[in-house]
Amino acid sequence: MFDYETLRLIWWVLLGTLLIGFALTDGFDLGVAALLPFVGRTDAERRMVINAIGPTWEGNQVWFIVGGAAIFAAWPFVYAISFSGFYLAMFLVLAALILRPVGFKYRSKRPDAAWRSRWDWALFVGGFVPALVFGVAVGNVLSGAPFRLDSDLRAFFDGSFLGLFTPFTLLCGLLSVAMLVLHGSAWLAIKVEHGVVHDRARKFGTVAGLTSLALFAAGWAFVAYGDIGYRIVGAIDPSGPSNPLRTTSEISRGGWLANYALYPWMMIAPVLGFGGAALALFGIRRGSESAAFAGSSASAVGIIATVGLSMFPFILPSSIDSHSSLTVWNASSSAKTLGIMLFVTAVLLPIVVAYTAWAYKVMFGRVTTQEVATNPDFY
Repeated sequence: MFDYETLRLIWWVLLGTLLIGFALTDGFDLGVAALLPFVGRTDAERRMVINAIGPTWEGNQVWFIVGGAAIFAAWPFVYAISFSGFYLAMFLVLAALILRPVGFKYRSKRPDAAWRSRWDWALFVGGFVPALVFGVAVGNVLSGAPFRLDSDLRAFFDGSFLGLFTPFTLLCGLLSVAMLVLHGSAWLAIKVEHGVVHDRARKFGTVAGLTSLALFAAGWAFVAYGDIGYRIVGAIDPSGPSNPLRTTSEISRGGWLANYALYPWMMIAPVLGFGGAALALFGIRRGSESAAFAGSSASAVGIIATVGLSMFPFILPSSIDSHSSLTVWNASSSAKTLGIMLFVTAVLLPIVVAYTAWAYKVMFGRVTTQEVATNPDFY
């Protein structure tokens, strides 16, 4: 049904959609977990926070798993280089994520206060660390990763774990944390009964919203005035073979802003990033929980879309080899593979979305102090 160029473009959009889906669903789980020790002071309050995400957190991880699978199948070069070069960072994320199911299941098994407090902080780590490392990873993608490909397309990563953390990548990591904490606080305002937990969530949401605006603006300044950005040199063949060595790229100061001059409609993304955070703050201050959650969701969509649209057609640029950068046009699977995957996705993705919507509808409603004390199914 589609030519090779169109299939590549469709899968680039689908990859962005899956990442946004992960941020919108499991993102507020991470944000709520990061807020847990601060918005909940007593055991009952913390159980209320945990059960605000208890019914859905496992299902939300589907987006993370499917996103990884999509990278593996549609962009094998990206998968091979990122998952090997960023191995220690990925291991850190997985170790932190493992704390979540263990914390949910074991926290309330014993009435001991110290036992429960330790698991609460484990859940905090399980929310804060992935949010931070995901942002740091995005910062490294924007900065360019130190990898190269030889003539046989074997990948060599010349960086280190500590080298992943630079002022710009840490800024991106903190922006990710602030964005997801804002999203988590907006979710808590919807899910928990009005009271001290609800009020604390709104206060932390205000701080997170203001921080998101400031860090997003700072990141924009970094990109505009720092040595961050790449451009392709020479002709581009969108339907050519998947061979990064056929493409030449170079560092271009402010290069990530070039697309906005070529395609002004792309400005929708950063405007949504700023405007969504502002709407979330307005909703928090005015007590409009739906506006706050809509705003935090829009901000997450806008911030993630800004990264993807700024970099297009790059997916993972190389900072050390001009012939190794991975783009939409040179790093995909074959046309046949992309076509088969697109057919499967067209059938299964609507089913996943429909089931997710149904599950949220069934389990919608506020968590109350009385339910926490009497419901045997609660964590």
